[in-house]
Order: sequence, then C-alpha cells, then structure tokens
Amino acid sequence: MTTIDKSTFKGIVCGSRHLTHEEFRQTMLRAATGFRHLGIEPGDCIGIFLRNDIPFVAVNQAASYIGAYAVPINWHLAGEELSYILQDCGAKVLVIHADLWRGIRDDIPEGVQCLVVETHEDIRAAYGLSPGDCEVPSGMVSWDKWLASHEPTGEPPLQGPASMLYTSGTTGHPKGVRRIPLAADEAKQMLDFRSRVYGCAPGARCMVPGPLYHSAPNGYGVQASRISDLLVIVPRFDAEDTLRLIEEYKLTAAMMVPIMFIRLLKLPEQTRSRYDLSSLEFVIHAAAPCPADIKRKMIDWFGPVINEFYGSTESGAVVACNSEQALAKPGSVGTIVPEADVRILDEQGNIVPANTIGEIYSRFPINDFTYNGKPEARAEIDRDGYITSGDVGYMDEDGFLFIADRVKDMVISGGVNIYPAEIESVLHNYPGIKDCAVFGVPDDEFGESVMAVLEVENEDGVSINEVTVYLREHLAGFKVPRSIVIGENLPREDSGKIFKRRLRDHYWEKAGRKI
Repeated sequence: MTTIDKSTFKGIVCGSRHLTHEEFRQTMLRAATGFRHLGIEPGDCIGIFLRNDIPFVAVNQAASYIGAYAVPINWHLAGEELSYILQDCGAKVLVIHADLWRGIRDDIPEGVQCLVVETHEDIRAAYGLSPGDCEVPSGMVSWDKWLASHEPTGEPPLQGPASMLYTSGTTGHPKGVRRIPLAADEAKQMLDFRSRVYGCAPGARCMVPGPLYHSAPNGYGVQASRISDLLVIVPRFDAEDTLRLIEEYKLTAAMMVPIMFIRLLKLPEQTRSRYDLSSLEFVIHAAAPCPADIKRKMIDWFGPVINEFYGSTESGAVVACNSEQALAKPGSVGTIVPEADVRILDEQGNIVPANTIGEIYSRFPINDFTYNGKPEARAEIDRDGYITSGDVGYMDEDGFLFIADRVKDMVISGGVNIYPAEIESVLHNYPGIKDCAVFGVPDDEFGESVMAVLEVENEDGVSINEVTVYLREHLAGFKVPRSIVIGENLPREDSGKIFKRRLRDHYWEKAGRKI
C-alpha cells in the first residue's frame, strides 16, 4: 500500500480517501457522460442531496461541464421541502446518499431518476450512522456502478452555469437563485475574483468544513477543486480535528463561519498549542455576523490571515475585509470590492450620507441572477439594478460598511438562514394555536437562536413538547425553535398583526446588541 505524504499531496481529500486531480477529473468526466445518457440537456437541473463528500463536487462540476445547473439542497430538509425544490426546478436526476434516501424516498417526485451514493465510512463515523442504512438499497441505481458503466466524455466542456441554490423569502417558499450564464471572459473574471476574495487560488491548499449545499462553501469548494493544489472536504466540523488537518496537510487556506471560530476558541490552551498552524495564509469567513472580540482573538491566534466578506446568495460577495482593516475598524465587514457597488438608501430610495443608517443595496453586474420561475420576486428586491437582502447598516466616512440590523425577520443561526414565516405557517396549522410569533433571540454559541411565542385558545390544551414533535415532523431540525413559550395578550399593531419587535427587543437589550 502506497503511503501518502499528506503535506505534499495534491488532489481532492475527504476523510481517508485521496484522489489525485487526474483521478477526480476522470470521475467527473464519467459522470458527464452518464448525465448525457440520462437525457440531461443544457439548462436542465441535477439535484444534489448529499453530505460533504467527493461525489458532491464531482456532480457539481459534471453538471457545469455539460451546461446544466447543479442544484445543491440542504440535506437536513424534510421530505416535503425536498419535494418542493425538485418540482420547482424540474430536476431530472437526484444524486443522494443512501441513508438520506431511506428517510425521504416517499417524497421524491415521480420521474426523478435517483443515483444513490453509498454513505462512506468516513461520513458514517462522523454522524454515528448505522452501516446497514448506508448501503445502496436493492433495486436502486448505485452511483459507483453507474459511474463505472460510462467512459469519460471526450466532448469539450460547455460554458456551464453556476450552481442554482435555493433561498427562502418572506413567504417561506424557497426560491432558486438562477445565475445568468457568463461569457468566457466573464467566467475568467469570476474565477480571478474568487481567487482574490475567497483565497482558493492556484497553488493554494484549501479546506472546506462548511456545508457544500450552502452558497459560499459551494462556490469555494467547486473553484478549489478545479484550480487549487488541494481541497480537503470535511464531512463534519470538529474543532480539534480542524487543527489536525491544517497541520497534517500544511493547509494554506480555509473557509469558515463565526461559530467555528467560537468552538475553536473554546478548546483548552493545551490543545490549541499542540498544533502547528504556521502554513495558514488566508482564512475567509462569512454567512453570519462575527463579534469583534472573537475576530480579534482569532487574529491573535492564527495571525493576520483572517478575512471576511459580506453578501448574500443573490448578490455574491460585494464587500470584503482583511485582518488589518478588521482591527482598525472593529465591527465593520469591510469595503466594496472593485467588481461591485453598494448603496445605502432611505425608504424613498435616496442615497443617505455617511454614518447614516439605511437599507443596503448592491450591484454585481457579472454575477446577476433571476429567481427560477419567479421574475416578479426578483423585481421586488430591485431598485435601479441594485438588490437588497433586507439588511440595514451604514457606510462610514472611510467607506467601511457596518451592519446595524435586518429589515426582514430572518434569523441567522450558526451561519444558516432561517425564515420565521415558514415556521409560523406550520404552527398555524396546529390545533389550539390562535396565533404565533417566531423570531431570533441572542445565543452565545450560534449568534441567534429561534424562539416562538404562542397565543393559544386554551393553555391546558397545548403541550409544548407535542408542538415540538409536530414541528420536527414538518420542518428540518435546525428550523425548530429552541425555545417555545405560551404568551398572553401579545402586543399587536393596529392592523391586528403581532408586534413582533416588541417581543424580540427586550432579549437583545439584555444582550447589549441588536444583531
């Protein structure tokens, strides 16, 4: 058995598996051939319902190679949520881990061809899964056998689109962010942009511990797998294991979220000092606000390699911040990247002066999009070609952006967007609940956690435990409120709508922050 020198290995790694770039490329090209044989045409959609794994990136790249859209889907979603997305995008194929297939098989729409990936022991161990559940079920198409039955395509690649990721809105219904296909020169610009802002450049040795179904890790992982020396795909984040991987593979780059920083900093000093992290050059974080003191502690520990970008699934990264800027402007998310533009607008659409809070609008011309099948939803967030994700903030006199609050009620918990309207719509169907309010409250570990206040017909007739069980049957686990209480005489606006901010504000006042 050949011994692998992890410090110099080049290719794609996930747990115990190591593929050279050429081995990975052959896998991707076989998948491209197979998708063609399944009738996938340019513009079609291929669903991905996988944990972090090598096949995830292979499918992503193969779809793009033949001009199709890869549609990464959050594998925590309940079956009915998965079904909605597959139907909305018209997916012809779904690539899915065996254990996940067993949980949602009855909700996969008819006509969707499933390619079932054996859940590798690396993932089984990380999630404590049963070996039997991880085997490809009898009668289903095995991903490995399907791949082996196809030769690598010899056709040249098409200029494929970026992944189509789904993001919820105030209605609670997910919307597919469908990128406008790029010309060759624009694609080169985007590659260079991500190399600079994400740090996954040629020659880099990268790690992605965040979920590949999420916008930023997906873009990072796909690019790093194409052009960087190494991509280490982490099945499940573990703080000490992250330090081990950095040392063993001499990693130079990684994409993280603030909750990972918090868990790393909670490690005992003896553990933290055990690992050599001197190879690190560029760690990028995004997805949720990072407290200034957490960032400073990470810079003190890792060195001036901590970088941040601000944006959304729709906008992409429009603002960026390095370590020096973060220390000079604590709490800022940085300055506008050259490829984009940002405006702070008042309610009438006027640009506000420096240090004045308004709604944040941005424009990134070569990264434009439409919502799949919902152009009217795209128009709703647009002002003169600039779009908003509902955040409010201000730009200081030096051009640094600060996030102050959010217009919408979206909760960001551990870097994951959670939309109260979706949870409220499920609660409204529960017997005995007259009305409800769902909102985010401060959480020391996750930044925010979800809370629900219920207005009930008869307090003795509603069990909090039973409500929780009901929610878990209809929603992904991360959307279920961590705290549910029964309230009386809930504050209401003149229209009769619950005044949610009055419920929310006293929790944030106690925490001394607003976001």
